[in-house]
Amino acid sequence: MSKTVVAKYSSGGEEFELLVDSDLAYEYITGKRNDPMAALQAEEVFADANKGERQSAEKVKKVFGTNDIVKVAETILKHGNVPVTTEQRARLLEEKRKQIAMIIARNSIDPRTSAPHPLQRIETAMQNAKLTIDPFKNANEQVDAVVKKINMVLPIKFATAKIEVVVPAEYANRCYGLLKQYGLKSEEWQSSGSLKVILEFPAGLQGEFFEKLNAYTKGNALTKSMV
Repeated sequence: MSKTVVAKYSSGGEEFELLVDSDLAYEYITGKRNDPMAALQAEEVFADANKGERQSAEKVKKVFGTNDIVKVAETILKHGNVPVTTEQRARLLEEKRKQIAMIIARNSIDPRTSAPHPLQRIETAMQNAKLTIDPFKNANEQVDAVVKKINMVLPIKFATAKIEVVVPAEYANRCYGLLKQYGLKSEEWQSSGSLKVILEFPAGLQGEFFEKLNAYTKGNALTKSMV
């Protein structure tokens, strides 16, 4: 049996509501579904869904920039208030914690060692801190507050790695795709056939990058930090 709930979005003193299936809305919010329309029980935007009062097209256009129900539904489901079960909320919260930890791990280093923090270390610090994570708020928007909270016990510095890499000729073509994935800023093909590049990417990805580079080149690439 489907459970119909009211998804709400507030802006400028106005309410914008949708009637949605709670399970399907949860699947859309968590990325298990790509179509927001699958969650809608009625293709209408309401001012008060319980009373059946429709919101005016003018107000919808003013707030969302469109009257396209698909785009409006996307915004309300992603950024509005969608009632979920206790179990669903717990799963959402855990997923959001992991997303935030991953963002911090990928983009930061330990300023004491200039080395990336292992993901597990960041997750442990988050678990031990008294954090308030919003399961519905974008993970990127919560990173600063989380870092400020855990920085007292786990020093964190957001940084960008700038690295010069020279790949021997026999591995150059094979490595080119990998190098493009890590912020290829410049490239220079040497007369010997070797490839010299400058890369810039989040400092937290250094360990991952060097591991892949060594695997591609059997440890024969030369690297130099330019920071």
